[in-house]
Amino acid sequence: MASGLTAHALRLSRQNLPAAACTLYTQKRNAGSDLAACKRGRGGRSSFSGVVATVFGASGFMGRHVVNRLGKIGSQVIIPYRGDTYRVARLKLCGDLGQILFTPLDSIYHEDQIRRAMMHSNLVINLIGKDYETDSYDFHDLFVDAPATIARIAKEMGVERLIHFSHLNADPNPPDLIYFGEDIPRGNSMLKKKYEGDQLVRELFPEATIFRPADIYGIKDWYIYKYLYHRRYNKLRHVIPIWRMGLDTVKQPVFSGDVATGVINAVFDNDAPGNTYYCVGPQRYTLNNMVEHLTKVSFRPMRQVEDLDVTYSRKLVRQRRNRIVNVDSLQREALSDFIVDKEKAKTLEDLGVQPRSLKDMAPIVTNPYVSYKSMDKEYHKRTYPIPELVAVDD
Repeated sequence: MASGLTAHALRLSRQNLPAAACTLYTQKRNAGSDLAACKRGRGGRSSFSGVVATVFGASGFMGRHVVNRLGKIGSQVIIPYRGDTYRVARLKLCGDLGQILFTPLDSIYHEDQIRRAMMHSNLVINLIGKDYETDSYDFHDLFVDAPATIARIAKEMGVERLIHFSHLNADPNPPDLIYFGEDIPRGNSMLKKKYEGDQLVRELFPEATIFRPADIYGIKDWYIYKYLYHRRYNKLRHVIPIWRMGLDTVKQPVFSGDVATGVINAVFDNDAPGNTYYCVGPQRYTLNNMVEHLTKVSFRPMRQVEDLDVTYSRKLVRQRRNRIVNVDSLQREALSDFIVDKEKAKTLEDLGVQPRSLKDMAPIVTNPYVSYKSMDKEYHKRTYPIPELVAVDD
């Protein structure tokens, strides 16, 4: 049954159906079939879980984790992609033969292609996002127009569940803590646009499940890497400039695997639709302590964290499309992680996930960046004494 459904979905996905035909087909599908009744197997990759998921933004960091977890339970995954197919080709290994399908998406404004991508799906996950703007897409395109379009079309197509990713600090008026000068625009526009996108998603698809994660770290991520990135250092003194030395900023990063587990649990949780989940780690650390620990664990030649030198940073933020250091990323970095109405807010624990701490995961996630692995470990400990990660209170 699973293989037949796969072939049927692949055959229909090649048809150039107009929007009206897509809607008509969806109505007929919903009236005459039930994917939950198509479950087969024992629950592994070679089974069919009854979930047909369309994952937007699957080529990103969180995308590969979510697609892998969906494939692990025997789900069929449709991946819209833009550009070269080689960027998403590796995701085919996440599922059994014929369970990971690809469909082109030339633009987030190409509604017919979006409809074809979710034509056969009962689950849609939106992971579209970037940390910097480009000539093709700015933050409004990515975090307002894209999620609104996906939510509206998902509702039209009769999709049962929509999971949308936002940010923990999404806010209509996020503060700008760093001033770079009148000639450089203010930052934190990403957090503002994410908040606007959340409101539209909730309005267009009230049953949507919204995830608001803190900074997500993991193997080969961009969060930890930005503190080990050579252009982030002041090369003359081997120091990392951070706003107020990171002493006034408290972070609560969350492990990527825990977030992916929360997503899968939300798919099958009957209480998840309509809720917002705040994804944070179990402990809070000052940014100063966290950066010093990560750099010393990876044996980077960094002496200390220093106060942000605006003059030095202006040289970095002037470099367009710098995905590691730009105005918006520095402003977000200076903000402390904060959950609004913590007593009533739902977290990963409400989805049955116990998040792992950065203290336990740091040696694992920094391993790909460790320098001089062949040298004696005792030498490293003497040369790069590792400060202990100390959790702080709220």
